[in-house]
Amino acid sequence: MGIWDKVRGEFIDIVQWIDDTNNTMVYRFERYNNQIKYGAQLTVREGQAAVFVNQGKIADIFQPGMYALETRNLPVLSTLQGWKYGFNSPFMAEVYFCSMRQFTDLKWGTMNPVMMRDAEFGPVRLRAFGTYVVQITEPAVLIRQIVGTDGRFTVEEIVNQLRNLIVSRFSEVAGESKIPVLDIAANYSELGDFLTRRIAPEFQSYGLALTKLLVENISLPPAVEEALDKRTSMGVIGNLAAYTQFNIADSIPEAAKNPGGLAAAGAGLGMGMAMAAPISQALAGQKPADSGPAVTPPPIPGAATYFVAVEGKQTGPFDVPALSSQAASGLLTRQTLVWTQGMNQWTQAGQVPALAGIFASVPPPIPPEA
Repeated sequence: MGIWDKVRGEFIDIVQWIDDTNNTMVYRFERYNNQIKYGAQLTVREGQAAVFVNQGKIADIFQPGMYALETRNLPVLSTLQGWKYGFNSPFMAEVYFCSMRQFTDLKWGTMNPVMMRDAEFGPVRLRAFGTYVVQITEPAVLIRQIVGTDGRFTVEEIVNQLRNLIVSRFSEVAGESKIPVLDIAANYSELGDFLTRRIAPEFQSYGLALTKLLVENISLPPAVEEALDKRTSMGVIGNLAAYTQFNIADSIPEAAKNPGGLAAAGAGLGMGMAMAAPISQALAGQKPADSGPAVTPPPIPGAATYFVAVEGKQTGPFDVPALSSQAASGLLTRQTLVWTQGMNQWTQAGQVPALAGIFASVPPPIPPEA
C-alpha cells in the first residue's frame, strides 16, 4: 500500500448523524482533523438537513436522502473549492446537521404579574403559563443568526429568548383583547391561536416556526381569588336565612353531648332564627319586619290636625288631606263632630271654615221626600 493510499484511508468516507438525544437542534459533524474524502457517502435521515460550510460561508444544503459527495452533488462547494488538486483529492468542509423535527412541550410563563385593566374589577395583575412547539424551517438562517460555530446547539440555549418573546407579546395581547378576566378561561384556545399568529413572524427571523402555542392557565393574585371564592360561595348558599337556620339546627346534636350545650344551642337557635330573617331581607333589598306596633310619624309642623268622633269614640288626629280622603269615601260627613286645638267644643265638620274646602266636591244630603 502506497503512502497516498494509507493517508486516503484515514479520510472520512461516511458522513452521517444518528441523534440519540431529544433536545439537540444543530450538531456539527466531528472530523477529528480529518478531511472529507471526495466521493464519500452522505446520509441525511428523515427529520434532518445537512448544511455544508466552506471557509466560513454556507455552501450547500442537503435534504433527506443518500448522496455521493461529488462535483455534481456539490455545485456551490465545487465552485468554491475549484478542485485544483483533481477530483480524487479530499476537501475541507464543516458539516452541520439540523434536526427538522418539532420540539414539543417547551414551557413559557410570566415571571412577574402582568398588569391589565378589567371592566369589572378595574386594574388587575395576571399570571399565565403554557407550552409551545417550535420547528427549524430555515437551517441556513438559524446557523447564521443563532448557532454560529457551536458544535452542539440545544433547545435550552434558545428557550429563554423565545419565552421572553412570548411573554412580551402576551402582555400586549392581553391588554388589547379587552376580554373580561372571568371570561378568559373560556377563551384559552382563541387566545393561544391569536398569540401564535402574532408571534410567528418573530420566530421566522431566527429560522424557526412557532407551530403551536397553548395557554394552560391564567391566574389572579391570591387576594382577588379569595374574594371571588367568597362571592361564589354566597351565590351557592342562596337563601341565607335558611342556610343559617340549617347550620344552627345541625349543631344541636353536637351541643347536646356537652354539659349545658343543649341550652346554649337552643339560645343560639333562637338568635339565629331572629337574625336570619332581617339579614336575608337586607340582602334582598327589603325592609326588615318589626315585631312592635307601627309607629306613625308626627304631623308636619304648622299643619292643623283634627280629632274625629266616630260612634262616640275619639279617633285621630288627622290632617286635612286625610280628612279630605275620608270625606270623599263618605266616612266623614258635614255632620261629623270634629275638634282641634283652639276650639271651645266639638263642632260639626261642615261648620268649620278651615274644612269647608274638603266638602266642595261632596254633594249635600238628599232631602227627605214629602
